Amino acid sequence: MEVSRVEVRPGVWLTHLREDKFKTACFSVSLLSQLSRDTAAMNALIPFVLRRGTRLYPDMEALNARFEELYGTAIEPSVRRIGEIQCSGFYASFPEDDFLPKGESVLKEALELTFEMLLSPVTRGGLFLPAYVESERDNLLDLIASRLNNKRAYALTRCLEEMCCCEDFAVSRYGDEETCRSINYKKLSRHYKAMLQEAPLELFYCGRASLDRVRRLLRGLLAPLPRGEVNTEIGTEIRMNALEDQPRYTEEQMDVAQANLVIGWRLGECMEDPDFPALYVFNDLFGGSPSSRLFLNVREKLSLCYYASSIIDVRKGLLLVSSGIQEKNYDAAKEEIFSQLEALQRGEITEEALDTARSGVASDLRSIPDTQSALESFFLAQAVTGADFGPLELAELVTEVSADRVQAVAQSVECDQIYLLKAFPQEAEGEAAVSGDSGEVNAEVAEAGETA
Repeated sequence: MEVSRVEVRPGVWLTHLREDKFKTACFSVSLLSQLSRDTAAMNALIPFVLRRGTRLYPDMEALNARFEELYGTAIEPSVRRIGEIQCSGFYASFPEDDFLPKGESVLKEALELTFEMLLSPVTRGGLFLPAYVESERDNLLDLIASRLNNKRAYALTRCLEEMCCCEDFAVSRYGDEETCRSINYKKLSRHYKAMLQEAPLELFYCGRASLDRVRRLLRGLLAPLPRGEVNTEIGTEIRMNALEDQPRYTEEQMDVAQANLVIGWRLGECMEDPDFPALYVFNDLFGGSPSSRLFLNVREKLSLCYYASSIIDVRKGLLLVSSGIQEKNYDAAKEEIFSQLEALQRGEITEEALDTARSGVASDLRSIPDTQSALESFFLAQAVTGADFGPLELAELVTEVSADRVQAVAQSVECDQIYLLKAFPQEAEGEAAVSGDSGEVNAEVAEAGETA
């Protein structure tokens, strides 16, 4: 795998991965903006409106017909949050030339169609079609409201909102319901035009085409892109310490069968010069795997919860523990979660546990190059945060992590927020265990658009 990074136009960067093992190539384009409650919903809505039609293909029926002509090419909206940076755009997948009838190629046409969708939407009087905006706005409202359907992900989201109440990170990648309802076609059209002029663009390609070929194509396709002064001030603020001297406590009641306890920590001073390999190994040892302390002790040995697992966000400097409990076990479960962290802070790490954690984290990193979408997500995050290592390089660094480095991370963390979602007083709490292990949490939070 050959990785290159070049600036195609001012404020437009391409990450190019030369890779022969896939039968398809992928390409993504992401408009970057500072996460903000005022604009998050509009940023999220734009790619869905753009996907409805272009000047050449004015509706989804025409677009889908064009996809079929290009041998099943797919181009879908993408909305992500990396730290406090919102990324809105498209992810495209299309067949490699080697697997098409002799002499045929769809690379050029697939890239042309992607930029047709981005730069040439169907409009009336230079504005988005009201029907398209209203329809996609209603869909986005449904998506925002649907977070209540998954109580585990909802509890994680609410803990983050309370924990980061004074920070941009409290805003969802989809924005909030109130702001979304206020969007109309005129307002969205103005914002879209401003984004094209001001937003940094991150492009990603993974496939068999050379860097020179892809770069030549992109230079022509980017020619119509209107550019003004590019906003280079976007970024993520990392708070080192908790907001108050003692952890804040938030409690909510809902129609739930089991209580959901979420505890949030700041990673603290270790984020001044992050030891990324040690951070990942620490999380695996604490609660990030079925061999972690939380899983083996809080769930399996003491049976204080239905699940207990941790996730870490190294871009924002946060650690979260998610646990499903019977409400009567709240004090005992919370105490044991802190007890397991304190054991790591004392350096109680066996060589066997350390080896297992290092192997598990390294294996996960080594699996990233097996999937183009995982590669795209990894390198977009690297580009946005300015990191310059690949997954295989990081995997090798993980194998060298020592117990002392893990202990240093554990000693740096500082508890900031405790959140409890519990049943209404008149409802009896269910006794049946709800399935769920640590491997599910990242997917659920990603779906909620909160962290990864």
